[in-house]
Amino acid sequence: MQNTLIWFRNDLRVHDNETLYKASQQGNVIPVYCFDPRHFEQTPYGFSKTGKFRAKFLLESVIELKKSLQKLGSDLIVRFGEPEKLIPEMVKKENVTHLYYQGHATYEEVNIEDNLTKLLKDINIKKFYNHTLYHLEDLNLRIDDLPDVFTMFRQKIEKNSRIRSTFPIPQSIKSIHQLEEGEIPKLEQLTSEIIEDDERSVLLFKGGENNAIDRLNKYFWDNDQLKNYKETRNGLLGSDFSSKFSAWLANGSISPRKIYEEVKKYEKQVIKNDSTYWLIFELIWRDFFFFYAMKFGDRIFFINGTNQNKNLKHHFRKDPASFEKWKNAQTGIPFIDANMRELAKTGYMSNRGRQNVASFLTKDLKIDWRLGAEYFESILIDYDVSSNWANWNYVAGVGADPREDRYFNIIKQSNNYDGQGKYIKTWLPELNKLPKQFIHQPYLMTKDQQVENNCILGKDYPRPLVSLSYKG
Repeated sequence: MQNTLIWFRNDLRVHDNETLYKASQQGNVIPVYCFDPRHFEQTPYGFSKTGKFRAKFLLESVIELKKSLQKLGSDLIVRFGEPEKLIPEMVKKENVTHLYYQGHATYEEVNIEDNLTKLLKDINIKKFYNHTLYHLEDLNLRIDDLPDVFTMFRQKIEKNSRIRSTFPIPQSIKSIHQLEEGEIPKLEQLTSEIIEDDERSVLLFKGGENNAIDRLNKYFWDNDQLKNYKETRNGLLGSDFSSKFSAWLANGSISPRKIYEEVKKYEKQVIKNDSTYWLIFELIWRDFFFFYAMKFGDRIFFINGTNQNKNLKHHFRKDPASFEKWKNAQTGIPFIDANMRELAKTGYMSNRGRQNVASFLTKDLKIDWRLGAEYFESILIDYDVSSNWANWNYVAGVGADPREDRYFNIIKQSNNYDGQGKYIKTWLPELNKLPKQFIHQPYLMTKDQQVENNCILGKDYPRPLVSLSYKG
């Protein structure tokens, strides 16, 4: 009888999990999750690799996976340690014949896979890819031939590839072994940071597969917001301006194919329009970044990004003081500071906000983009290696953007997406009394106007790191 150890990684679900489903059809299953201590160490620039928001979300997701497996007659073996050290011991003790696991795209994660599999040459090993909408094997492209520009990638796969059907949840799982289940760590074992819920948060994210499905049902069916997605997706306030699926997608609590099938169901039962397609379009962007990272490997972490034929190092500088002001929402540019404060308080920021704060750091302050990427890695509740680093490549002009000189005019963006300053005033209450004419550029006030509006620059709100202008 086949005796399969499943190494769970960022596939923390029982629905549409090819790894789990196929193992359950073949015999005995031993599900394992390892809290890898390297994920909780510091990054090269001194940030916690997994900050408090994602640590809490991860714990909630693992707890729910354990409960789901128990309902199917199994359980989750939990360990704290490096998988390549722990799993070989389990394989030997339980006479495991097969190892199943989900493959990753990026350097550190692939390196761990390689180190583990080198130690298990006497058993059958199978790597699955459950993280993307389009399966790696269905691209009909060699990874090396993958288009470097998203539009070309999208056109090719939409024309030549197919989206596989989801796998059902196993009816039951046979799971016989002598291993102790182990204890899921407490949050304080993973981080010393204190989490306080903020009532201004667009959504109180809670990890786990059931919460992911609940969010899907609420956004699509209860609140019927999918039909408006394309028009509202650049919003800044409220739970339903966008889907908010990203955190659950990142650790695999929900499958992109599950979302796709629900979109198709919605199109049949409610409406098919540009908005329903646009959600699929965004899932294809996510695929693009995953396969892009797979193609370029550790180059997405270099200062030049994937533009190795150009020396872009001189474009970026080290300026610790300015970086700290950016990180701590002290730039003196309200739209930037509001977004950075939301991120610090909640672990979340809209996609529109992310593009703007990244552009400001790299194009206006000209600071090494990798500092921003590492800070995002630490603090984002929805951090995904490929999406985060490839997106920063893109905005910094060292990656997949065909326009290396793409520039976000922050004041224009602020006027376009927060014209009345409601978002700014939500996160920067010190600017609550500013009239519309100054909410985007307080530094345009005279000294008398500062007194009149109870906002003294340099005291109540910082002077700008750089002076930005826009005539709308």
